[in-house]
Amino acid sequence: MQEKYSVLMSVYYKENPLFFKQSLDSMIFQSVSPDEIVLICDGDLTDELNSILVDYQKKYTNLFNIIRLEKNSGLGYALKLGVESCKNEYIARMDTDDISKKDRCEKELRVFLKNPEIGIVGSNIEELNDGKIELIRKVPESDIEIKKYLKKRSPFNHSSIMFKKTEVLKAGNYRAVRFIQDYFLWVDMLCNGTIGYNIQENLVSMRVDNSFYRRRSGKEYFLIQKKLLSYMKDKKIINNLEYIIYLSFRKISSVLPNSLRKLIFKKVLRRKVVC
Repeated sequence: MQEKYSVLMSVYYKENPLFFKQSLDSMIFQSVSPDEIVLICDGDLTDELNSILVDYQKKYTNLFNIIRLEKNSGLGYALKLGVESCKNEYIARMDTDDISKKDRCEKELRVFLKNPEIGIVGSNIEELNDGKIELIRKVPESDIEIKKYLKKRSPFNHSSIMFKKTEVLKAGNYRAVRFIQDYFLWVDMLCNGTIGYNIQENLVSMRVDNSFYRRRSGKEYFLIQKKLLSYMKDKKIINNLEYIIYLSFRKISSVLPNSLRKLIFKKVLRRKVVC
C-alpha cells in the first residue's frame, strides 16, 4: 500500500509525558507508516514534553512538522490550524494519551481505497481504566446509521478518525469551540454530503479516568451542548420535540454528581467487556 497520510495531534502542558510517548510510538510504528506527523504545541510545554519532542525530531528526521502557538488557544483552534498544515489528503487524528492498534491506519486506508466516495472513517474504541480494558464505545457502521445516530450522540470516536482534508475544508474545518469541536465538525461534514463509515473493530485504546466524566458537567459544558443542539435544529437534523428531549437529558447530566454520571456512561452508554 503506497498511500501517504498525515497524523494530526495537539499537545499542551498538562499531558502525561509517558502517555505522550506511547501515543507517538503507536502512530510512528503503524503497519503502514505515516508520511508526516503534524503536531500543534498549544501554548508553552513543560521541559519534559519539550525534551521528548526534541528527541523524536532527532530520531525521526523529516517526519515531524511541529507548530508552536504562543498561548494556549484550545483544541478546536489547534486542530483547525493542523488540518490546514497537513500536506496529505488523508489525515489520521490521534489524541496524545491514547494508543492506536498497529494496523489501525492500514485498515482505514483500505476502506478509502475500496470506497473512494467515503470521506471519513473511524472505528470502535476500547476504554482503559488503570491500564485494563473495561468498556467499549461502539459506533454505527454505515453512512445511513451514522446520520441517524448523529441526532442523539456523536457518531464517531474522535481519536480513531481518518478523514480527507478536502472534505474537512469544504465543511468549514474545526471550530474554535471547547469540549465538542469534533461533534460540530461531524454535523458540518455530514450535512455537507460527506459519506462516513465506522470499522467494527476496536482500533484505538483510550484512557479514561474520573476527570473524563467531570469534564462533561457544569454550566459551560451544558451551554455549548445547547448551542450544538440549536445548530442541529436549524439544520433540520432534529425537530423541536427532539431538541427539547435531548437538551433536557444534557441538562440533567450536567448537574449530576460525578459518580452518578460515571455510572450512566458505564451502564447505559458503553458496552462492558466480557472476559
